[in-house]
Amino acid sequence: MKYSFLILLFLVVTASAQEVKLYGIGDSTMANKVKPNENPEHGWLQVFPAFLNNKIKVVNKAVNGRSTKSFIDQGRWDSIYKVLKPRDYVFIQFGHNDAKVEDSTRYTNPHTAYRHNLIKFITEAREKGAIPILFSSIARRNFNEKGVLISTHGEYPQEARLVAQEYQVPFIDLEYYSEELEKAYGPEKSAALHLHYKPGEVPYYPEGKSDDTHLSKKGAIEISEIVIRELKKMKLLVEYIK
Repeated sequence: MKYSFLILLFLVVTASAQEVKLYGIGDSTMANKVKPNENPEHGWLQVFPAFLNNKIKVVNKAVNGRSTKSFIDQGRWDSIYKVLKPRDYVFIQFGHNDAKVEDSTRYTNPHTAYRHNLIKFITEAREKGAIPILFSSIARRNFNEKGVLISTHGEYPQEARLVAQEYQVPFIDLEYYSEELEKAYGPEKSAALHLHYKPGEVPYYPEGKSDDTHLSKKGAIEISEIVIRELKKMKLLVEYIK
């Protein structure tokens, strides 16, 4: 009886140790939100598990307001690095808050600190045998008066593209694909991808909301569908996709 218990315990511990995990590191456009049953805002990785089977566990460590700098300085990356295992995945998406020039705790120069922080995530994930996948930032809904969608991310997406190329990292250009998504919906209908509510329309925002950066549940699902499509093209995580 004692030996049977020890064998069972060994099998449970072994299975747990071999469980594949997908870690998400990034900002509010990716992060889980509080009160998900009430809050209209959703990060795209928050809804991503619905597209996966139970052979992989999503551990979404993305946090509102974080840049590559603050994510590292607050010890958030180190806490993930310590537990990474071979065959785990790390989704990396930063840039929105790295551009906060008024905040020294978050701002990074795109060509120096931002670039080197991305390289740190990539090389250290690989040290552990994990598989990093890099993403550019999703586009903001920023149409001009002529209906042209204008980028707001400066040099950050391009630096992510260059790092991915130099370090041969799987890369999903979410800025490009989300731009195409915004344009497909158009200047007016694309509001449904984000947080636009009149006063009293939803209880969570009694005074209304007008936010072209963050995602509604619809927007988060659309972005997740893009990610799934691109992963399939690259033949990544296909054994975990429903």
